[in-house]
Amino acid sequence: MDPITQGTFGGLFSQFFSSKKKITVATIIGVLAGLAPDLDVFIKSSYDPLLSLEYHRQFSHSFIFIPLGALIVTLFTYYVFKKYITFFENYIFAFIGYSTHALLDACTSYGTQLLWPFSNYRFAWNSISIIDPLLTIPILLLMFLAVIMKNKFLNIVSLFWIFAYLGFGFFQSSLALKEAINLAKYRNHDFKKITVKPSFGNIFLWKIVYLYDGKYYIDSVNLLGKTRFCFGETIDKLDTNIHYINLNKDSKQFKDILRFNWFSQGYLAYDNEKDLIIDVRYSAIPNEAEGLWGIKINPDPKYTDHIKWVVNRENFFERLPKLKAMLFGNFCNKEI
Repeated sequence: MDPITQGTFGGLFSQFFSSKKKITVATIIGVLAGLAPDLDVFIKSSYDPLLSLEYHRQFSHSFIFIPLGALIVTLFTYYVFKKYITFFENYIFAFIGYSTHALLDACTSYGTQLLWPFSNYRFAWNSISIIDPLLTIPILLLMFLAVIMKNKFLNIVSLFWIFAYLGFGFFQSSLALKEAINLAKYRNHDFKKITVKPSFGNIFLWKIVYLYDGKYYIDSVNLLGKTRFCFGETIDKLDTNIHYINLNKDSKQFKDILRFNWFSQGYLAYDNEKDLIIDVRYSAIPNEAEGLWGIKINPDPKYTDHIKWVVNRENFFERLPKLKAMLFGNFCNKEI
């Protein structure tokens, strides 16, 4: 989730467990603790571009790390706020703020290792976009007002909005999945795997991806009012026995493909035009196959290094008008 929302969640839940007198301090500590798990973004390597994928949302986001993460935050914040609260109070506020981070991340599609080190499974509940103004803006304003006015009722209102909105996101996700299955049946496709995820910035326009006969079918469904589909594109599922048959299976590049496959939860496709392996779950426009990121293989048999990481976000914001048009029904108008 974006850092503004993460910090706001941490601040609001810490507010709830504070007194009116200490609401400001609790909010600040909660915000900092809510942001702290994402310090793992600094774990990266210029030599191995997939290292950051492995460590982002890993140990710092796991349930077992929360007590230690909260303690680290407390060791930094207590020296600033020790005139106003005890060490134990500081730790409680940090613990609450830190606890909100991973659960919120798990509501997105990126994947969060909640059970590390016991499991490397990436929990992705696909119920909300990584940025959603309808969630963030109201609660951000309410958090500031609660601090300024020392009003705990505003905090309760914000928490009610959080649970109501996230609950609605889960409902929308289940509805989108139901419609995705209906679409596959409409086409007489006995799909092998299927997933849905919200498009950028909303929970009304959903991306559909399912696998049938060696290809990923990519469409979108609009749940804003009457259900409508926007039929999209298809792309080949990655098959290393076809697309990279000459790649040494003991090479770093082949192992990188396996690592990328784990990250994408098995949703790897092959972009024949660009000779690129992409995570088909992510695209700027929900019914298109053009991935936001991918990896490129060097075909030279003498090449012994890691893959090349490719990012395709240059025209992302230029394409938002089309996304907006799809959201309000200008493109997604097909019924089944």
